[in-house]
Amino acid sequence: MSVKTRRTAEGTAVASSAATATATAPAPGTAPGTPSTGPITREELQLASRNHAMPLEMLRWPVTPVGMHYLLVHFDVPRIDPVSWRLNIAGLVDHPHEYTLPDLQQRERRTQAVTMECAGNGRSRLEPRPMSQPWDQGGVGTAEWTGTPLAPLLLDAGVSPDAVELVFTGADRGIQGGVEHQYARSLTLAEAMSDDVLLAYEVNGQTLPPQHGYPVRLLVPGWYGMTSVKWLQSITAIDHTFDGFQQLASYRYTQNADDPGEPVQRIKVRSLMVPPGIPDFFTRQRTVGAGPVQLSGRAWSGHGTVANVEVGVDGAWEQAHLEPPGGRYAWRGWTFTWIATPGSHELACRATDSTGRTQPETAEWNYQGMGNNDVQRLTVTVEE
Repeated sequence: MSVKTRRTAEGTAVASSAATATATAPAPGTAPGTPSTGPITREELQLASRNHAMPLEMLRWPVTPVGMHYLLVHFDVPRIDPVSWRLNIAGLVDHPHEYTLPDLQQRERRTQAVTMECAGNGRSRLEPRPMSQPWDQGGVGTAEWTGTPLAPLLLDAGVSPDAVELVFTGADRGIQGGVEHQYARSLTLAEAMSDDVLLAYEVNGQTLPPQHGYPVRLLVPGWYGMTSVKWLQSITAIDHTFDGFQQLASYRYTQNADDPGEPVQRIKVRSLMVPPGIPDFFTRQRTVGAGPVQLSGRAWSGHGTVANVEVGVDGAWEQAHLEPPGGRYAWRGWTFTWIATPGSHELACRATDSTGRTQPETAEWNYQGMGNNDVQRLTVTVEE
């Protein structure tokens, strides 16, 4: 099934009639990804209450406060004793090694500002709606992560030339798709050897909070957040493509439950706007006064640097002003002065990166609701 969304003047996603006819409300316990045109389910509400988005007004901050950074916990937050915790590097290596937290903290220390986004960000705006964490647009945040580069540890271990991938396994365990497993993801050796990949133990100058992967997490800048495995326990070199659930069954661009699809990897280019003015409590509808209104937001991409941001006012696009970059993997601020006239107006923003990728007007539908980077639109009422 291939479905695209279209948008009303209010920015609400609606499906084609063919898609609506084939999707129905799922039965309780339905697997994540199953599309629905029905109301939000108790399972989705339960996920939404465990995880949280970054409020879009936090785009004003170049670095997201830890408590406002988006959060997704797949299974349970494990309670880990930092004294007994160990990180094992094993498998096809000449020198298997076990590291304590102080061992890692005594190695080269590096801090990077990195924008991290959940691959399912924007999922709830697709129709039919894939069933999983019902993100709107706030599944993102930028933090300053501190840790030690991974590559030197791999060199010390002496990874075998026969190694094809490295498997990163976390301490969290659960059942998904009927499969019991620990959360694990893999990278090719070349990807893992990137100078930017860190084993992070601090965020924004403080020890990692339990929900963000304490005591150590993997950090892979430019990739969607599922790659940065939390509560890291082991790194294992293997001579084949990793076939774990989170690698082959989840985080794929698929069109149906049987489609193997393509893997979700780097973050697609995206721009978001700080909602201007003041909100209505329940609807979040925005109201501003007439006259000059300073619009602002952030843009980012895992494929290249942000090259351009445009702001649309009632369908007419103009260039926004770009602020200096905040780092190779951090979002970039932008501003635009809008002369607001009384009435109802639609505002939008879209970014283009250095590779020429631009946000689409409408999202390409996929079964798991991954990588929705369509143009943000919001309606604003201007009062005299």
